[in-house]
Amino acid sequence: MLKFMDGVERVGNKLPHPFWLFIGLTVVLVFVSAVLSAFDVSAVSPADGEVIEARNLLSAEGLDLMLGGVIKNFITFPPLGLILVVMLGVSIADKGGLLTAVMRSMLARVPAKMVTFTVALASMFAHVASDAAFVVMIPLGMIAFRSVGRSPVIGAVVAYVAVGGAGSVSPIIEGSDAVYAGLTTAAAQTIDPDYVVSPVANYFFGVVSSLVLAVSITVVTELIVARRVEAMNKVLPDLVDPTDIPDMKLSAIERRGVLRAGIAAALFLGLLVLSVVPQASPLRGEGGSIVDSPLMDNVAVFLMLFFAVVGIVYGTTVKTIRSARDVPDMMAQGLRDLVPVIVLFFAVSQFLGYFKWTNVGQLVAIGGANALTSVDAPVMLIFVGAILLISIMNLLLTSGIAMWSLIGPVLVPMLMLLNIYPETTQALFRIADAPTNSLTPMSPYFVIALEFIRRVRPSAGIGTLMSLVLPLTVVNLAVWTLMFLGWYALGIPLGPGAPIR
Repeated sequence: MLKFMDGVERVGNKLPHPFWLFIGLTVVLVFVSAVLSAFDVSAVSPADGEVIEARNLLSAEGLDLMLGGVIKNFITFPPLGLILVVMLGVSIADKGGLLTAVMRSMLARVPAKMVTFTVALASMFAHVASDAAFVVMIPLGMIAFRSVGRSPVIGAVVAYVAVGGAGSVSPIIEGSDAVYAGLTTAAAQTIDPDYVVSPVANYFFGVVSSLVLAVSITVVTELIVARRVEAMNKVLPDLVDPTDIPDMKLSAIERRGVLRAGIAAALFLGLLVLSVVPQASPLRGEGGSIVDSPLMDNVAVFLMLFFAVVGIVYGTTVKTIRSARDVPDMMAQGLRDLVPVIVLFFAVSQFLGYFKWTNVGQLVAIGGANALTSVDAPVMLIFVGAILLISIMNLLLTSGIAMWSLIGPVLVPMLMLLNIYPETTQALFRIADAPTNSLTPMSPYFVIALEFIRRVRPSAGIGTLMSLVLPLTVVNLAVWTLMFLGWYALGIPLGPGAPIR
């Protein structure tokens, strides 16, 4: 297994940055579109009987599109506005200290029997902090385990897997929900121009998934991972000073801040609920609908306002916000953290814009759908095959956004032609994308987790972390897949207004 993973690391290290990967794919697309157009490749859409023809990017029309569409492709890219708006609010809650304080309060005074489950579940909530959750939760997990007399290595592994290996779901709505919804919407609109996927489309599924994965992580950790770490400690004990355990308890002013933020959250949500109670509420849609309404269509705005309100209340209480100018400064800090994602979005938006115009995505999707229809593949088999394929690809390309940007434009339309909703395909991708994230050294956070572990176990290497993460990865993927198949069989909605089939 270690030799196999060493080979994956060597191959993966040769891959370019995702930005250059999409630039390269755009160049390939240019020539592919020219070849397909030259051979008059076309297909009949099963959706409406329309003949779909390949369009040539090297034609006069294509060149005009490429040059004139650069700004439009970027500015109208669905995930761009969504993530920027949501992160304006999340940044205030993060930079003001509220998110870290909430995590610490969840882990303070945790009984030894509950420490694994608590760290795993707290890490699920920490997804709202995006990539910062790794830096926050891994050391907090180590401290929590040390405080109950257990190896901090176990705490690091649990937090790392719960953040990275289950990073696409959370008990609360967060920034990635908006990003995935935007990407799925863009992919679905190649078939149905009016189709819109909401950021809460997978919410019900995400809440249950968080609890199921927290239990799965707990069981595997106690039965396998903890025993392996104990065996390692018999040979070479961790370098842990039992007297050097930082206090997880919140100070009096921090407790006051969390309490006030909780009250503010309750008031905000209460007012929002009251505002949609009247049948004639402007937040309701036609006929008094809540599912298809301004409330659900603009959920990203309400998320931004929610996190901004609770973040400001906490910050003014603990004095991390001392003046009104601190608020926009925190927003700016949060957006600076997003700059790498925004740069990636530029390359992705150009590729997807050209991809849609050339009709290559629709041609592949129709061909794939026809092939699956001709062999009469059971839908469950299609799901399992897609999960396994994406999981393997994820060992080399660990960015969920980059991965979904790459395969979503093909997978979503193809399954739509098989009468599978985009929301269902998105949930399928979340399952496939997350578990192997924590296994591959291609993930930048693999190195972060390893460095934290090396602070108490200097001899730890890539193989050490892989050996501890592997059983969690395999079991989580299996359990989550079975849960999805059962969810689909029962026909339970994935989220508000999002039937699974």
